[in-house]
Amino acid sequence: MKRLVLVRREQPLRGGQPLSFLIGLVVALLAGILLLVASGHNPIEIYERLFNSSVGSSNAWAKTLNRAVPLGLAGLAVAVAGSMGLWNIGAEGQILAGAMMAAWIAQIGEGWASPLLIPLMLIASILGGALLASGPGIARAQIGVNEIITTLMLNEVALRLLQWLIHGPWKDPESRGFPLAPLLADEARLPKLFGRAHWGVIIAFLVIAFFGFIVSRTAWGYELKVAGSSGATARYAGISLNKKIITVMVLSGGIAGLAGGIELSGTSDRIVEGVSGGYGFAGIIVAALALMRPSGVAAVALIFGAVQVGGLSIQTLGVSSSVSTILQALILFGAIGAGVFNRYSLKSVKREKKGGST
Repeated sequence: MKRLVLVRREQPLRGGQPLSFLIGLVVALLAGILLLVASGHNPIEIYERLFNSSVGSSNAWAKTLNRAVPLGLAGLAVAVAGSMGLWNIGAEGQILAGAMMAAWIAQIGEGWASPLLIPLMLIASILGGALLASGPGIARAQIGVNEIITTLMLNEVALRLLQWLIHGPWKDPESRGFPLAPLLADEARLPKLFGRAHWGVIIAFLVIAFFGFIVSRTAWGYELKVAGSSGATARYAGISLNKKIITVMVLSGGIAGLAGGIELSGTSDRIVEGVSGGYGFAGIIVAALALMRPSGVAAVALIFGAVQVGGLSIQTLGVSSSVSTILQALILFGAIGAGVFNRYSLKSVKREKKGGST
């Protein structure tokens, strides 16, 4: 009897991860056709609406870019931590923490001019996310507590804190009993680029480009990779693992917090429970598809943003909202599968017999 096994290739196939992602996207769209036909819909009509609503016009591009901003920053937050072999699963809570800090500055700075208020809000959002991530970083560095558990648990802490604020101290007296914070002042809103697209798009692009450069082109980024691949090698090279862990987790949390600040001042009109929009968890997918490389996060986030925006629009044609989520999952599995075969090939080998011979 024979069996199939994965054998590592001597050299990865040409094209690498971009080709794998493209293959995954094609596989997802083909599988989506079967899904749409099985549910009684016309795939051509659905895909045409999905395309037009996400990238078919300047207004569609504005929506996609706005959606890609928190996805890209959340993915970058996960990827920066992943560059050192750490898993930040708390980007969702860090986005909430960043939004809360930005909303607090907006309240105490009511009446301030936009050139002063908005930068302070974004700086505060970075500090909020960094603060929430600092605890797991210190715990991992000092006593070896798994950062996956601590960052994940803090998501719930951040959510409960926000719920308390909008039900209590921050509740709008004119909300007629609904748990709503007051509307943001016009001075607290990011200016527009075109249509609904705001300046957060430029900010996010610059942040992603900056971290892509320092992780891949600087000694600091090289030290991250060394520390993540081998602790013994890092110590031999004089790299302080504890310092690097804390620094990376704080940076990762700060980036996610910035996503919350931009989402609040750029897209939302007030802080609500859903301000994080699930972007923190989607950022894990974005980072995984980018192979934890900040340089690939922007492209993946843009495609995911288009899929999410298009997924909302096709609901007007009677398509279930779950179709968009399924398409994202198919893209993930397709890209991961293609990525595996980029580095491995399937070989047929004989099964070993009980006596040890083949």
